[in-house]
Amino acid sequence: MSERLYFEDLPVGRRLRSGSHTVTAEEIVAFAAQYDPQPFHLDDAGAAGSLFQQLAASGWHTAAMTMRLQVDGGLPVAGGIIGSRSDELRWPRPVRPGDTLHVETEVLEARQSTSRSDQGWVKVRSTTVNQHGEPVQVLSVTLLVPCRPAPVP
Repeated sequence: MSERLYFEDLPVGRRLRSGSHTVTAEEIVAFAAQYDPQPFHLDDAGAAGSLFQQLAASGWHTAAMTMRLQVDGGLPVAGGIIGSRSDELRWPRPVRPGDTLHVETEVLEARQSTSRSDQGWVKVRSTTVNQHGEPVQVLSVTLLVPCRPAPVP
């Protein structure tokens, strides 16, 4: 796993990139069957008459895959990725079986907490893109990030 990042490591403008994940039809169907059992997420036949026309991952599945890619090294925040609010969540195009996804993150804002000197607030925009460089999810979220601990003498 990557080096853990603290507030001081996330200045405005910093960009990070995750590893990648290739999506299978089986995982799309398994996620949908448990969490979003709509016809267009379960099989091609159910999707045929919909906006999607063929099997497409749930947006919530895309969000979950994004989180996994971030946790696995795309945004290795010390203490974990703790969001306090989201200002944007869009799914501009569907995720299909065979798509290979990765996440590109940019730090938009960073400010020290006024009430807790050991923490800061960092707003990031994370764009999940497919193998064609097309965005499939855009998420802007404000994270609570710990400051780097003082060295022990």
